[in-house]
Amino acid sequence: MDDTDWREQRRRVMAEARRVVVKVGSAVLAGQGGVDQAVVADLARQVAALSGEGRDVLMVSSGAVAAGRGVISSHYNPSLVPHRQAASAIGQSRLIHAYDQEFALHGRAAAQVLLTRDDLESRERYLNLRNTLRTLFDFGVIPILNENDSVAVQELVYGDNDCLAGLLVGVIGADLFVNLTSARGVFAQNPEEAPDAPPMACIPDIGSLDIAAMCGQKTLLGTGGMHSKLLSAKRVAQLCTPTLILCGREPGAMVRAFAGEEIGTWVAPEKKAISRRKYWLAYNLDPKGDIVIDAGAARALREGGKSLLPAGIVDVSGDFGVGAPVRIVLADGEAVGVGLSNYGAADLLKIMGLRSNRIAQVLGQASYPEAVHRDNMVLGAAI
Repeated sequence: MDDTDWREQRRRVMAEARRVVVKVGSAVLAGQGGVDQAVVADLARQVAALSGEGRDVLMVSSGAVAAGRGVISSHYNPSLVPHRQAASAIGQSRLIHAYDQEFALHGRAAAQVLLTRDDLESRERYLNLRNTLRTLFDFGVIPILNENDSVAVQELVYGDNDCLAGLLVGVIGADLFVNLTSARGVFAQNPEEAPDAPPMACIPDIGSLDIAAMCGQKTLLGTGGMHSKLLSAKRVAQLCTPTLILCGREPGAMVRAFAGEEIGTWVAPEKKAISRRKYWLAYNLDPKGDIVIDAGAARALREGGKSLLPAGIVDVSGDFGVGAPVRIVLADGEAVGVGLSNYGAADLLKIMGLRSNRIAQVLGQASYPEAVHRDNMVLGAAI
């Protein structure tokens, strides 16, 4: 993709996007002793303006812990999960109140929705969430979503709002994902070593990038947390949805970007989208184990578009049942994809390395010739 192509793509998407997910990081919102009300005011003004142009805007906002820790500062220890959960419980109401006050000044109402990963793993609750969000859009309300950090230990520890925002792109069918951070975008050099280095204008093919290696080497990093932002961008690119990584503390940055100013880093989407069902399978379900395959099986999956047969399996880890989501990996740990297993772990261990015509002989029956069917598999998943 050359400069003309991505610039034209950016201009078109920014002008035509009707449904947008905006993620606000803690570093954007944090102020002295809590949440920076001036930043909240600026964000509300911008989102209200975008909504006034006929766009549906969903916000995913961190900041509950920052909003609550000042209240318990004399007791607060950030290294203790219960303390962070308590701060989140205290701060969540303060955070949504701050947003609600500011949106009211622009004639908009805000709606709070708290989620855990369980809410998106359940297909029924997933669909209920989508219906609720669509109704809020119809009412002209701004949904503000956050993880339910006060009860979800794993989510609180790993800071998963970048992931959550990326999943919500799929839930509402967003045309654009705007990820607001404290950096001016994604940098080709470590800003600590080259403070005058400009952010990258565009990442044309994020699917080909080894994000973990790049962030580990402090390249393309920007600031801490850029790994999770790039991972989410890589995921939503598979839906043919672009990402704009932008400085959220820069006044009016979003409105200026939508008006055509080339700020931040544009992450171009893939040319072909995976289905929303496969996106849900890949990223909403927590894998329960690993199926380790040989190089020949990997080639058959990647180049031949085949299903995974027991003959290509060399090992199985985890204790999972029939229909469980699993990672498909090579022996060196390289990820190949994710999928739904047609057999439980115990049975896979019995039939791995065997041809499909021997499954019934070993197990007494052969429910499926494949270990994982192609229709229930996503290759190249950003996991």
